[in-house]
Amino acid sequence: MAARSSGILSADSGVPLKLHGIDGRYTTALFTAATKNGSLEAVEADLAKIGALLEKDPQLRSFLETPLVDRAAKKEGIASIKKAAKTSATTQNFLELLAENGRLDQTSKVIKGFTALMAAHRGEVNVSVTSAKDLDAKVSKQLRDILQKSSLIEKNAKLIVTNKVDPQILGGLIIEVGEKTIDLSVSSKITKLNRLLTEAI
Repeated sequence: MAARSSGILSADSGVPLKLHGIDGRYTTALFTAATKNGSLEAVEADLAKIGALLEKDPQLRSFLETPLVDRAAKKEGIASIKKAAKTSATTQNFLELLAENGRLDQTSKVIKGFTALMAAHRGEVNVSVTSAKDLDAKVSKQLRDILQKSSLIEKNAKLIVTNKVDPQILGGLIIEVGEKTIDLSVSSKITKLNRLLTEAI
């Protein structure tokens, strides 16, 4: 098991996105293993089910993430997860690896990271647009066309646009693309104006 773990964690060729940290290392290892055995979609579905389980059951999430539970108990605990989610062999092996290495506390981060890797693998770019009210179809299309042609989006990338409504921004838009944020909200402009007026006094 230990030898297999070492091999898995050192392989990261062909990964479409560079992830950092301990969770990034494990996520990259899982993506590489799933790519090699042709189970990317199966693992993606597995992780989605596990993520739903953790969201639905805070006690289960706490059990995995708390350092107070010893490794032996956590290894037994993942058996219930595998049974409930009916995971593939690749995912089962990966969960066992996390348990063996005392890294089950990274599960939620790995799920998030794997989702990002799969989006990059498909050439998708997730864009979050926050507005004071729902955007109508015409405005949404105009915004999508502008973003598609911008330097923020690589050519031929597939945009996945999500519209969030937050009345507190008063008006305008907040656009998030990856780690970049473009704040065009009215509330942001008012804050900047207040700061300038304060500094001028």
